[in-house]
This record gives sequence, structure tokens and C-alpha cells, in this order.
Amino acid sequence: MSSTSSQPKVALVIGAGDSTGGAIAKRFAKEGFIACVTRRSADKLQPLVDSIRAEGGQAFGYASDARKEEDVAALFEQIEAEHGPIEVLVFNIGANVPCSILDETARKYFKIWEMACLSGFLNAQQAARRMVKRERGTILFTGATAALRGASHFAAFAGAKHALRALAQSMARELGPKNIHVAHVVVDGAIDTDFIRTSFPERYALKDQDGILNPEHIAENYWYLHNQPRDAWTFELDLRPYMERW
Repeated sequence: MSSTSSQPKVALVIGAGDSTGGAIAKRFAKEGFIACVTRRSADKLQPLVDSIRAEGGQAFGYASDARKEEDVAALFEQIEAEHGPIEVLVFNIGANVPCSILDETARKYFKIWEMACLSGFLNAQQAARRMVKRERGTILFTGATAALRGASHFAAFAGAKHALRALAQSMARELGPKNIHVAHVVVDGAIDTDFIRTSFPERYALKDQDGILNPEHIAENYWYLHNQPRDAWTFELDLRPYMERW
């Protein structure tokens, strides 16, 4: 899926953290896309923006609360006014906070759903409304193992990720015939991050054996999905290290 050569190409990554989201933004910027990246704090985006620009790409960071409809609408309006049509939306927000169902609170359960699912709906809807008018576009959701099965102590996260997957399925069925490629990526396994390195050193030690996911390799699959010919679109792609149990 690509835009006409005369137009700028914008890839918007919602939740561009230091690993997967940042790697995805870099991958699209490498191909000439204007990478627009968001987090709730714009200051945290500066290293990523600087890194992309240092490699010759274009990148712009935006502070945005993905859970607030008015903020999301304003974000999309600003980006399209300043940089051009959003060709690719990547929704990459998670909210993985384990807790026993006996101790879970309604407030935290709702917050996790709000972050991992409602914000996905709000951003994808804004993208879809614009893409349908242009009759092209790609919307990619980052999922997790919790989208497929609910593990012990992860009721809230599993509920939110199950719901996000259902949202993606519904959107794919509605928007596919309108030339909008919607896909859901299940990331099943530990990712090479500082959090895994410091919190799970035994798991991180498997890095030398390709036992944890490399964010750059995850990003390569997002680029692959965007470029699939529409006679062979993938809806769901699951990624895991070869030694991961599933």
C-alpha cells in the first residue's frame, strides 16, 4: 500500500516508546515517510526524533493523551495540516499491570481498558475517516499474547487486549473492501528492552541465543504488512522467538 509519489507520506505511531514503537517509526522514516510519534510526554520523544533526523529522516514528536477524544481529533488535524495525509497508523499502546482478580480494583481495570482499547478505537476511527475518503491506508494494531488467552493475574490486560483484537477484526472486515488494510500483530515473548534487562535478567540472557524479540525485527514485519499486495493481505501476524512456548 502506498500513496502517490507527489504527496508526502506520513506514518503516525501512537505510543512510540524506546523499543517497539520507536523501531517502527525509524523503519518507516528510513523509507521516506514523515514519522510522527506520540507519547503523553513530548520530552521523552526527543531522543527518538533526534535519532531519526540524524539518520537523514523526518520526524516530529507530539504530546497526546490517546484516551481523550478531543485530544486525538486535534492531533490528527494538526498532523495532516502540517505534514500531509496519514498513510499509516500504528497503535502501539499497552497497559500490562498484573494483579490478582481478588485484589483488582474497578478503577485500575477501567484504566487499563481505557489505555489499551478505548484509545485504540479513538485513534483508529480518526485514521479510518480520513483514509476512507482517500480510498487508501494502513492501520496496524500491536497486540499481545493476552489478546488470545487470559493468563492468571492478567484479567484486566487480557480483557483490554481481547477487545482491541475484536476491534481490529471488525474494522478489517468493514474497511478492507474500501482499500484500507487493517492488521493485528501478536507480539508473543519478551522484547529487548531495559525493563526486561533489569527486571528479568535470566530471560534477557537469552538474547545471545535469539531468545527475545529484537524491536528492529518486529518493525520489519510492520513494514512488510504495509507493503503487502491487496490480493494477499494478512489480518493477523504473530511474532515470537523460536524457543518461546505457545
